Amino acid sequence: MAEPQLQERPDPVPLDLRVATGSREVQAAARALGVAPAALATALPDPGLRLLVDGRGAVALLRREWGADGHAEAVLVRGQGARIDRPTVLAAASAWGCERVRDARRDDVVPVPAPPDDAPLADRFLHLAALAATRVEVAVALARDAGQETTKADGSPSLGADEAAHLAAAHALRPLGVAVLSEERADRPVPVDQPWVVLDPLDGTGNFRAGLAPWAFSAALVRDGRPVAGLVADLSSGRRWSGAVGSGAYRDGVPVRPRDAGTVVAPTAPSGSAVQVPRTARRVRVTGCTAVDVCLVADGAAGAWQNLDRSGTHVHDVAGGLALLAAAGGVALTPDGEPLVLRPDTETLIRFVAAGTEQRARELLRELT
Repeated sequence: MAEPQLQERPDPVPLDLRVATGSREVQAAARALGVAPAALATALPDPGLRLLVDGRGAVALLRREWGADGHAEAVLVRGQGARIDRPTVLAAASAWGCERVRDARRDDVVPVPAPPDDAPLADRFLHLAALAATRVEVAVALARDAGQETTKADGSPSLGADEAAHLAAAHALRPLGVAVLSEERADRPVPVDQPWVVLDPLDGTGNFRAGLAPWAFSAALVRDGRPVAGLVADLSSGRRWSGAVGSGAYRDGVPVRPRDAGTVVAPTAPSGSAVQVPRTARRVRVTGCTAVDVCLVADGAAGAWQNLDRSGTHVHDVAGGLALLAAAGGVALTPDGEPLVLRPDTETLIRFVAAGTEQRARELLRELT
C-alpha cells in the first residue's frame, strides 16, 4: 500500500500532540497514515522511536539517529498534519538530546532551540542535561577500549570511559553557569544560597565493563539541599527519565508516578554480607546501577529503594534519581525519619529509603531499623 504524502494542517489549527502509549492510539495512527499497525507498534517499547498523536488524525513518527556530521537528530519518518517545527516535536527532540529535527521526505532541517537565558533554571538545566547525556553516550561508546583500568578509593572500578564521560558532560553543562560537581573530580566550594549541579557521568561502571545492563548518565539540579530537576539516561537501552518539581516526571516522554509495587531495589550487597529484605517485599532486584534504581521507584516499576543495611551511597549516584522521585511525588527519608537533604559533597556517604509515599517510606524504616 502506498503511503500518503505528508500533509499539514493550516497553522491556525492547534495541535495537542502527545506520546502514544497504547494499542488504540497505534491503530488510529496507522489508519491516519495508511500503514499497517505493525509499522508503528515498535514505537511503544523502543526508546529510540517516538509516536506522537493528537486524537484527531495528526501523527508524527520520530526516530533518533545521528547525522553524517556526528550530531544527533530527530528524524520525522512518517507524518500526517504535523511539521518538524511544531513545539511538541521540538520538545521530543530536545528531550532526546538532539540538536536538530529533519524531515526525512523533504530533507528540511530545523535546529532545536535552547531555552532563552531568562527561562527558569530547571528548564535550561534539563535541556543541557539532555545534550550532555547524548554526548556522554557517544564518548563512552568511543572510549570502550580506551584507557587503563584502575580502582577508586571506594573499591569501584574506573575506566577510560569514566573520564571521557566526565569531559563530555562538563562541557555540555558549562553554559548553565552554576557549580558542577562530579564523581570524577574533587569537589569545589558552593555558596549555601546558590544552586548546584551534581552528576555521575557513568554510573554502573562495573556493569559497563562486563557488558551487563544497565549503566547510566545521571545529573541533578539542587537548590537549598533539595533536588529540583533531574535527568537519568540508561545508556545501555536508551531509556530516559527527566523531570522537575512542579512539572512532573517522565520516562521516554510519558508521565510517570510511583505506585505501591511489591519490588524493592537495592544496591549491590555489602562485601561478605547479604541484602536485607523488607518483610513486605515480594521480590528484590539488584541492578548494579543506583541511578536507574531510584528512577524505577519514581516511575512505579519498583515500590521502594533502600541502602540502610550498608555504609551508604554517594550523592552523585542518587541525586538524579532523587530529583525524578521528588518530581513524581515520591519521598526519601533518612534513618531518623527526616526528609533527605543533599550536600555538595561527593565523598560523604548518605543512607536513606525512597518510596512513593511517606507512609510507605516510614513502614520501611520500621522494618529495617
